[in-house]
Amino acid sequence: MMSDYILLTPGPLTTSQAVKETMLNDWSTWDVDYNETTQWIRRELLRIAHVSEEDYTAVLIQGSGSYGIESVINTGITAEDTILVLENGAYGRRMAQMAKGYGINTLELTFAEDQPVDANQVAAFLELHPEVTHLGMVHLETTTGILNPVSEVLVDAHERGIETIVDAMSSFGGMPIDVAAWNPSYLVSSANKAIQGVPGFAFVIAKREVLNQHSTTARSLSLDLYDQNHEMDTHNGKWRFTSPTHVVYAFAKALEELRAEGGVAARYARYANNQQKLERGMHALGFKTILADDVQSPIITSYMFPTADFDFQRFYDYLKAKRFVIYPGKVSKLPTFRLGNIGEIYDADIDELLTAIAGYDILPIPVLADFKTITD
Repeated sequence: MMSDYILLTPGPLTTSQAVKETMLNDWSTWDVDYNETTQWIRRELLRIAHVSEEDYTAVLIQGSGSYGIESVINTGITAEDTILVLENGAYGRRMAQMAKGYGINTLELTFAEDQPVDANQVAAFLELHPEVTHLGMVHLETTTGILNPVSEVLVDAHERGIETIVDAMSSFGGMPIDVAAWNPSYLVSSANKAIQGVPGFAFVIAKREVLNQHSTTARSLSLDLYDQNHEMDTHNGKWRFTSPTHVVYAFAKALEELRAEGGVAARYARYANNQQKLERGMHALGFKTILADDVQSPIITSYMFPTADFDFQRFYDYLKAKRFVIYPGKVSKLPTFRLGNIGEIYDADIDELLTAIAGYDILPIPVLADFKTITD
């Protein structure tokens, strides 16, 4: 069944027609051209990250973004290590859950979901826990859309000799990130996020020196990040097991489109414009965000339910009938829903969405006659 939905989600997201058409062909994993495409993708990811092939490697791993995070935890942390996970949302909590699942010594430092990680509190915690060898955190926590101060936290962690894991799932490719300046041990993202591909694989940008120390650490065959990297390095991009061929070619096309758009800076400008226009319009309609402007990302925004009896499912169904698919909230203690604005989303799409919402028959305030003027 075909649809022309506009996905206002943090991934999967709306893709271009060219990306979709790329998947209409079948591909062989043994073709030299296919494996060279994998190698080109790996080099392009390092270029976007502003790191060298000598210092870092890009490893593609089958599965969703969570598989990428788990491959790092599975491969890069030994039974003798201790990880500190910083949490202000569901995805930080998921990272801790993964570590505990492998029997790894896991400490958790929790912050309110509407507040960013506090670097000073992290430093104080580390001062009390010299046993910490690894630190994991989320850059853009899509539970709310909040941005965390990764650079500030990582500088202190590195001074203490701690290896670091950054979940940059929703931000990499859509926001300027100088990975060389952050200097993480591992940074993880996914094909179906800001680079605007489709679901099917995650990728890990890993320090070669660190990854090479873990040739025998992995507890899982499929999620052995070291072995996956070794296979790709020594066999010109060959994946160890069946690779998502259609997804790989779609991602290569998405990377070409990112370049054509003007790179990450241009995409970030489009996303930021989308979010700002959306927020102005939603405020005009009486909806309130849960985050302060200085920590709100341009990727996804959480809105409070406008009334105590607000029926999210009814609102969802209404918008879906008008082509727009939104996300339920993930905040644990507040009734919220989320609107993403990444993917092939432009000014006209935001205008159409706001017009649709303005026509909903249960709004927190009466729609103003000059609504369009307010949102422009």
